[in-house]
Amino acid sequence: MTAETTGQPTDGQPTADQPTDARAEEPTRRPRLGATDLALIASFAALISALAYVGAIPVGGAGVPITLQTFGVMLAGCLLGPLRGFLSVLLYLALGAIGLPVFAEHTSGLGTFTQPSAGYLLSFPVAALVAGLLVTYLAGERGKTRAAVVFLCSIAGSILVIHPAGIIGLMVTLDMSVAEAFRIDVLYWVGDLLKTTMVALIAAEVHRAFPRLLRARGARPARS
Repeated sequence: MTAETTGQPTDGQPTADQPTDARAEEPTRRPRLGATDLALIASFAALISALAYVGAIPVGGAGVPITLQTFGVMLAGCLLGPLRGFLSVLLYLALGAIGLPVFAEHTSGLGTFTQPSAGYLLSFPVAALVAGLLVTYLAGERGKTRAAVVFLCSIAGSILVIHPAGIIGLMVTLDMSVAEAFRIDVLYWVGDLLKTTMVALIAAEVHRAFPRLLRARGARPARS
């Protein structure tokens, strides 16, 4: 008797009442990071490196100049999302740590992380992560195309992460009080507002033109 007459399945052949979706779904999962993702991560690491050279304006006596680094950091988070934004900034810090002169005023090396700017530098990957999370999961599909919404997401990353970490870094490296470190940090607020405005305008337009650029990594494709 054959499988057709007995109703028993042959090897590797599901019966009519046995769903095939579970078997078919597993091979369709996307890799967490593909070639395009890696290219974007490397590109934004290079962009932040270039921006660190632009407009390094000395401020106060703490030795922490105003640069466009934070513009590149927050743009990476708001455009690429939390994972790729975080990794692009982490790669930037790694390049500087191994000796490439990608930090402000052409500095590099592990010694940079013991300088007054250490708190700001170390906060950059986390700030990109926070901004990316907010734009991806809080702003949503509509919010990410609105400059005002992206501005709030970006400035939140700066206020919650960069400035507190920068103040702590100043206190540790320069042995100063919270009030003294805060007075130095305030000098960077106006510049941050301007840079955040640029980030919001650019990111909103890019998301409007490329709606699939910002997406959760490792997500399963929708079932048909």
